[in-house]
Amino acid sequence: MELARRVVFALIILAIAAGLYSYSRQDSDRYGLPQLLKGEKVPEDAGSKLDAEDVRALARMNDAFSKLAASVLPSVVSITTRKVTAGQTMLHPLLGLVPGRPEVIPGLGSGAIISKDGLVVTNYHVVADVSELAVTTNDNQIFSAQVLGTDEERDIALLRIESERKDFPALSFGDSDKVKVGEMVFAVGNPFGLSGTVTQGIISARDRHLSDSQMDYLQTDTVINPGNSGGPLVDIHGKIVGVNVAIYRGDQNVRAWQGVGLSVPANGVKMVVTAIQQALELREQARRSGKSMIGRGYLGIEVIRDPIEIDNVWGTSPIGALISRVDANSPAAVSGLKPGDVVTKFQGMSFRMPADLLQIILTQPPGTVVKLEVIRNNRMREVPARLGERPDVKN
Repeated sequence: MELARRVVFALIILAIAAGLYSYSRQDSDRYGLPQLLKGEKVPEDAGSKLDAEDVRALARMNDAFSKLAASVLPSVVSITTRKVTAGQTMLHPLLGLVPGRPEVIPGLGSGAIISKDGLVVTNYHVVADVSELAVTTNDNQIFSAQVLGTDEERDIALLRIESERKDFPALSFGDSDKVKVGEMVFAVGNPFGLSGTVTQGIISARDRHLSDSQMDYLQTDTVINPGNSGGPLVDIHGKIVGVNVAIYRGDQNVRAWQGVGLSVPANGVKMVVTAIQQALELREQARRSGKSMIGRGYLGIEVIRDPIEIDNVWGTSPIGALISRVDANSPAAVSGLKPGDVVTKFQGMSFRMPADLLQIILTQPPGTVVKLEVIRNNRMREVPARLGERPDVKN
């Protein structure tokens, strides 16, 4: 008798619970326990929360990603290299020292076309000390290429495709200083030689350092593997916000992607490209005029050796150069620059060390109008200046 009472009590509790659940879900269109108890047929879309508008939104996003990939891929190239090294010398018992056979080491990387006449930006380590260099475009055309200039510290190289074409599909640079953590990005390249590969992720962090280097990198969780080096990291507008340079490996024996990729910020890449182009222009001017044009840019400032750290609240470069002296009657003096000013950007681009700022100035031709971003008396301002010619340069 006692067992029967317990069973009846349990059934009553179960019925009350089912009733309460049914009342709480009476406005829901989901199929659940109340519908099952009523004997209703399980609908084909049971469990789906997506309505027609949700599906249409996902379809639009899907189409947008496909269009972005289609617009970027034609501008991404595969770079193949061959490096010939001397073979190991051997000691033969009869012939004495015998040189070994030369060893050919193949290499692979990626790059992005940034001009219609075939300029390509990639990593320095992709083309460093190579004997042969070839560029394969997305439509499988193979071209030889020339290294125009490199920046080993920033790991950036500028190439030119050797072709008469003036209609290469080119990508433009975005402003990497405006890139935010969590922003959606796409890595495009040729991992393991698999051309035309696009991976999607986000900016995971900013201002990352590789090993003990002071170079800042963008961190991303887009899949970056060997062969991706030199390929572009693009935003949702298809603009280059970084150049993929490395994958982080806690274990040196692991070469696969672990969710941490590093990219050189686009603004640093632009600074390297601009400096290389200006150096080439100066050499050409020197060739035509017979006069040395290298290192003639002059502003007339001295800066302290150590960089100044800039608080994030300023919304500018994290590093600045403190002006310690301004030459009298110099372009800097004419423009209004003063000792105590902190220069944070030159021509809209950040620099890593105060010495870098001076080096950039030296590469500019006299007469160039430049803009400097300066903090003075706790206020941000932009100072234009026209560079002069260094007083100590002799032609």
